[in-house]
Amino acid sequence: MMYACVLNHLIDYSLYPKMEYTDPTTTGSTIDPSSSSRLAASLPTAVQGPCAACKILRRRCTDKCMLAPYFPPTETLKFIIAHKVFGAGNIVKSLQELPESMRADAVSSMVYEAKARIRDPVYGCAGAINQLQKELRDLQTELAATQADLAIIQCQQQQLNDSMSFPDHSNLGSLWESYWN
Repeated sequence: MMYACVLNHLIDYSLYPKMEYTDPTTTGSTIDPSSSSRLAASLPTAVQGPCAACKILRRRCTDKCMLAPYFPPTETLKFIIAHKVFGAGNIVKSLQELPESMRADAVSSMVYEAKARIRDPVYGCAGAINQLQKELRDLQTELAATQADLAIIQCQQQQLNDSMSFPDHSNLGSLWESYWN
């Protein structure tokens, strides 16, 4: 509140055209911008505005708004992205066709797909999936090659250990000669 008072003193409102703001909490009263400190003091602090969808679509958000649980007022970018690709009507229609328990996952998928479609307009999320599958195949090939190298090294190590633990069979006679004489 103190900042609003300081701000009002710093701004010369006579330089700007007179703008009026209609207060939604009252019946048609208008508020002068220079009285913003009085407005801030009169509004309750726990008021949550319309959902992000209703805010972007500039419509009144009701208690029965289907989009409010999935697009809270703080996540407007999430709705903007989904709206740009799918459109609000298609989002609502898709959500209406799903049971309540699956709607949050559907919205999350729509937002992901919309982001992918904005990044890659031709392939969208299919392009991202193909890229990830290619990386997976490459990593599996690399893993198989590494496992083959490891098996070869273990085999060589085993052969080395076997040759060190048993004497050479061609020299057995010379080893026992010293005991016979």
